[in-house]
Amino acid sequence: MDNKNRLLVLTLCSLVGVVQAGEKEELLKLRNTTTNLIKELVKQGVLTGKVAEDMIKKAEADAESQVQQQAEQIATTEPAAEAPEPGEVRVPYVPQFVKDEIRQQVRTELREEVVGDVMQKAKNEKWGIPDALPDWINRFTLSGDMRLRSQNDFMSGDNAEEQYLNYQEINSRGGRTGINDFINTTKDRHRFRERVRLAIDAKITDNLKAGIRLATGNQPDPVSTNQSLGNTGNQYNFNVDRAYLKYDAVNDEGFKWLTLAGGRIANPWYVGGGEFTGGSELVWDTDLSFEGFAMTARHSLGSSKSVLDKHDDSRKVYATAGAFPLQETELSSSGKWLMGGQVGLDWGFENQDALKVGISYYDYINIQAKPNSSAIGDCDKNTAQNNLSVPQFLQFGNTLTGICEGLTTQGESKDPVGDGNPRQYGLASDYNIINVNLSYDLAKFAPYHVIFGADFAKNVGFDKQTVNNYRYSKVLGSNNLNDDKIVDEETNAWQVRMDFGWPKVDRAGKWNVFALYKYVERDAVLDGFTDSDFHLGGTNAKGWVIGGNFGLMKNLWFTGRWLSTDVITGPTYGNDVLQLDLNAKF
Repeated sequence: MDNKNRLLVLTLCSLVGVVQAGEKEELLKLRNTTTNLIKELVKQGVLTGKVAEDMIKKAEADAESQVQQQAEQIATTEPAAEAPEPGEVRVPYVPQFVKDEIRQQVRTELREEVVGDVMQKAKNEKWGIPDALPDWINRFTLSGDMRLRSQNDFMSGDNAEEQYLNYQEINSRGGRTGINDFINTTKDRHRFRERVRLAIDAKITDNLKAGIRLATGNQPDPVSTNQSLGNTGNQYNFNVDRAYLKYDAVNDEGFKWLTLAGGRIANPWYVGGGEFTGGSELVWDTDLSFEGFAMTARHSLGSSKSVLDKHDDSRKVYATAGAFPLQETELSSSGKWLMGGQVGLDWGFENQDALKVGISYYDYINIQAKPNSSAIGDCDKNTAQNNLSVPQFLQFGNTLTGICEGLTTQGESKDPVGDGNPRQYGLASDYNIINVNLSYDLAKFAPYHVIFGADFAKNVGFDKQTVNNYRYSKVLGSNNLNDDKIVDEETNAWQVRMDFGWPKVDRAGKWNVFALYKYVERDAVLDGFTDSDFHLGGTNAKGWVIGGNFGLMKNLWFTGRWLSTDVITGPTYGNDVLQLDLNAKF
């Protein structure tokens, strides 16, 4: 055989190889597309994991059966091929549709290659685009959300009047002035409120990103980004709510085994879910951001044995540790800190049920009040540690003690109303909190889910003798209104919750409803960081919350909540709150 004939034979053999490779590639594409489609149906709750697995197994069995039947048919109908002559090379028959596919594939590949080269050259040379945007713009992602709220606060008719001091106002004004000294317990209130958040994420490398989020709200309040309407046309504050670096380490199988975050970051602790989706605000309000550093390490326990995904992360254990400065000053080396740790388990079942458990310990450092120990306890004689122990933000409920009074060296009162009450207050107890949080997602009624949640917290840092010694010091005497009784230990908090409906409401017609009961004793958690809506914020409260979400269109949904609460200990104080929200996400 001459060289031309040999070249022709080799060319035909190559074409056959290309045909076979192309068919294999198309089959692999078809298989991956079908598998991904079934996985997405499982995620959306249309199919269960068991049904999806059975579908794939049946398809594989049918394919094997068809291949075997075709092989048997070919063996019985086609005559045996004669042995080739020495030096003879035979090329199998190439069907016309395969030839057409080859031509189309060649045209497509050539077109894509040519167009790609032209586009790259146009991009490099900026054809017809004056001052074209640089590549770094593509590394930025913009997102945000907006919430419009109507809120009605209804006070119980038998509430006691002027029985609960407004300690946040008193501390900020340096004493009682006779104006707004007490929290409102008798006047109903209606407000329109708005929350706007705008986030920018920047990709630095494949695993490292920087994030900034701006939000409405006011600086003294860390647990609310709401802006009440009605400011005589004045502009709103737009503050830096988050600013952080975040690194995610991923192994070869795509499992995220380590996360490092620093700056002003999102809540690093598992609390049962997101806002209005089963999450608990027993310890942390959902709007609270954390300043400091956190690390989460994860270990995969394998998949739920589904053929859909051999390397999912539905079963894992994790550990989170964090250190967060709360208040720092150059005049004292005893700054306020929060140290925390959490271990947890995520366990996904083959039927798409899911169990999540988190056990946490939070230790607050140097947040307890340090009363003025001078002869007369005058606030003008405060040390740096006395002033640092004044909380920057309080809501309602925690046991407080006086830090200093307004007296002259002759013992005369300098208090604005002349009653000799303390002009500054601080926390009487230390706070070391053990927190257990769990949820169970029942997918039996998919696409509707039933989610059960439970949360328990206890402050083991409360010491009854220390607290009462603070409150009845020789210098300040009894430091609080209605404090003629010894303070007992009230350090437990718990919540139970149930959700039913779509796990996520992000499309028109999707919905869910929820109900919870919460019981938070006076010193169970720090009142400055807990739920800002339940009993209008703080601790020493119990009651119910019911509500629901309904999708109006893509990324637009309506939320309604009714909160009915009462004080646990102290003079009668109950309120009901109705919140109607229109939420948009972009």
